[in-house]
Amino acid sequence: MTREEFKTCFDQYFDPLRNYLYYRSGDAELATDISQEAFMKIWEKQFDYHPTKTKSLLYKIGIDLFLSHLRKNKVADAYVESLAFDIKKDSPETTFEFQELKENYEKALSNLPEKQRSVFLMSRKDGLTYKDIAERLDISVKAIEKRMSLALATLKKQLGHYAK
Repeated sequence: MTREEFKTCFDQYFDPLRNYLYYRSGDAELATDISQEAFMKIWEKQFDYHPTKTKSLLYKIGIDLFLSHLRKNKVADAYVESLAFDIKKDSPETTFEFQELKENYEKALSNLPEKQRSVFLMSRKDGLTYKDIAERLDISVKAIEKRMSLALATLKKQLGHYAK
């Protein structure tokens, strides 16, 4: 695909793809991100440009990326639900403080950007190594280290804020 073909394709299909994904997700930012990622995949793979085939391929890639995003969120939600703590032996004050900390942790985790949250959960919940995560997400180990570092710094800052 030449640059001109890619530009034509982008100009013609970006907004319709983004609108379709927005309709499916209800999240404009997510729809934009997934649309951009779909176009990046088209560009990286250097597919031949055929107007109807390329449109179908873009929508297929877009919906696959969206479904992958949903699956990752299910993992995050399942992790939060799995935080079943045995706090029956503690005093009411400790129980209250613990519940408050748990809620703050869940809130801080949900506020992380998707890429950081997924790396954090894959590492902490699933016990995957940075190398395994990098292979699954098809990015470099350095990118995983950066995302994890940012996630940990954000969580530390937000949870430290709650502790005050």
